[in-house]
Amino acid sequence: MKKLCTFPVLMIFISLAAICGAAAQTLGPELDLAAIRAKAQSDAGEAEALAATARARAKAVMEEADASVRAAQTHGQNYAQAAIAAAKPPSNDIFDFDRMVVDAGTVAKSEFGEAPRFIAFASLAMPPAALKQMIRDVNAAGGVVALRGFPQGSAKAFTEALGNLALDQDTLGQVGIDPRLFRAFNVTAVPTYVVASSDFDLCDGFDCQTTVPPHDRISGNVKPAFALETIAQGQGPAARIASQYLGRLERTGQ
Repeated sequence: MKKLCTFPVLMIFISLAAICGAAAQTLGPELDLAAIRAKAQSDAGEAEALAATARARAKAVMEEADASVRAAQTHGQNYAQAAIAAAKPPSNDIFDFDRMVVDAGTVAKSEFGEAPRFIAFASLAMPPAALKQMIRDVNAAGGVVALRGFPQGSAKAFTEALGNLALDQDTLGQVGIDPRLFRAFNVTAVPTYVVASSDFDLCDGFDCQTTVPPHDRISGNVKPAFALETIAQGQGPAARIASQYLGRLERTGQ
């Protein structure tokens, strides 16, 4: 009877051992947690190194852009100085377009911080006689004549139109092309005369807006003397400045 009882028990133990061995083979080798953590740290280090490289490259690009802007500004200043040095002396006999450009560049160099506050907005489409008289009178008063741009985008037409006015170089030196002035004072019709109460700086960008000082204006087919007199008598913000320009014009006998 004892033998009969022992045999089944022994078979149960053998079966359990076989099952456990099979389970151990199915689970496979143990996970190496230390290796996994080391791999994660390595990947994080590589990601941080990549980010640092990107930041360094972005900084280098910004520095290169800043250097390019500074170089362009320096080049522009050097070019203007070279043009002034190489310009021909003024001549009253022959219209010198190059000289007029240099003179206009000299006026623009002040960025209107110290420029005249009396501005006459004109167009080459105006009658030549009226335009000629305007340029003479505005120049005599100490102001400037502003044009929006080349007629039909042609520099040749611009040169011919000014040449036909038969004005000397000093007088034409007070004529300049500057669409920024038209934008700043929102001038849509010419002739328009503006007298500013103080100095101002023009915004160079296309999307920015110049903050203009208090000023007076008058539009219409009138002479500069009439415009200055009307502004001076109007007691506006630029009345005193207009009186000074009017006095200077009257002293020249224009």
